Amino acid sequence: MLKFVLVGCGRIATKKHTEAFINNKGYISLEAVCDIQKEKAENLANIIEENGLKRPKIYTDYTKMAEIGFDAVVIATESGKHYEISKFFLNNSKHVLTEKPMALNTKHMDDMIKTAEEKNVNLGVCFQNRFNPPIQELRKKIESNDIGNIYHGQASIRWNRNEGYYKQAPWRGTWEQDGGTLMNQCTHNIDLLIWNMNSEIEQVYGQINNFNHPYIQAEDFGSAIIKFKNGALGIIEGTANTYPKNLEETLSVFGEKGTVVIGGLAVNKIETWNIQQETEHPFQTLPDPETVYGAGHTPLYKDFHDSIIEGRKPYVDGKEGKKAVEVVLAIYKSTKENKPIKFPFEFSTEDMKEFFGR
Repeated sequence: MLKFVLVGCGRIATKKHTEAFINNKGYISLEAVCDIQKEKAENLANIIEENGLKRPKIYTDYTKMAEIGFDAVVIATESGKHYEISKFFLNNSKHVLTEKPMALNTKHMDDMIKTAEEKNVNLGVCFQNRFNPPIQELRKKIESNDIGNIYHGQASIRWNRNEGYYKQAPWRGTWEQDGGTLMNQCTHNIDLLIWNMNSEIEQVYGQINNFNHPYIQAEDFGSAIIKFKNGALGIIEGTANTYPKNLEETLSVFGEKGTVVIGGLAVNKIETWNIQQETEHPFQTLPDPETVYGAGHTPLYKDFHDSIIEGRKPYVDGKEGKKAVEVVLAIYKSTKENKPIKFPFEFSTEDMKEFFGR
């Protein structure tokens, strides 16, 4: 049984991280929770206790958690705090599993990866949709080369976020603590696109805009073309302006011997499956999950636990977790400089301050 602690007890923590702890109760014990708002920590502890598990200790200062013995920390704070908190625990030789995005700065991400390697601990990132059954089915076909050469892929995120969403947590939509739609809503599908194109990135050309959210600093729409080193192209379209509510999140892959489209509420349902002689798949009838977060946190936690026990890297380690964030930062830099951005490069969301004049 590994001992975990949790920092950040807001929306995603109470909705999905509690679920993952409860579902992995045979492998992981939650020893303590921390939030600067004590009532949020108390609320999360109540959820754990009400599900028959030991009540975790309550903290409001994560630096004080080092006084108790534990193996790993899960970080589910606002995005802009992920780097600072991760570094503290990595430097204290603790395994770290952080919500996406792992950081908002290319240098910070590299520093996190380097520190984890130096301290010989695991760094994992919550891109839980990689564990979705349809995504796993697609991945098998790509790894077995049944789709052949991949020509292009597209990630489409057509969602709606209203003013109430941003008022609920004032850090959202800020360059210092978040970024916009691409960074907050779209990185999951961008991660799936990059992962399944099976190639390193050569360059990104992108554009962002803020069409309908004057009360946030960052974008509510973004688009990009990714040029991969193997010649394939990736297309990204992400918006928070879909009227009147969320429409779809779709990953499409087009190859030499196959076409696959995975959609549903959380890229959880196969919509098109044409791979050589296969023209249908049982996962075309899967039900949607309860929320856009899907059900991947539970297997992601189990994999992170197993990676520690087995002395291997987690399924989504720091180097993998960096890729989607790096693409979003490249789109921001491309928009600011009005040119394609070649990899590697350095950039931060804070380099976009005042881009829209606010």
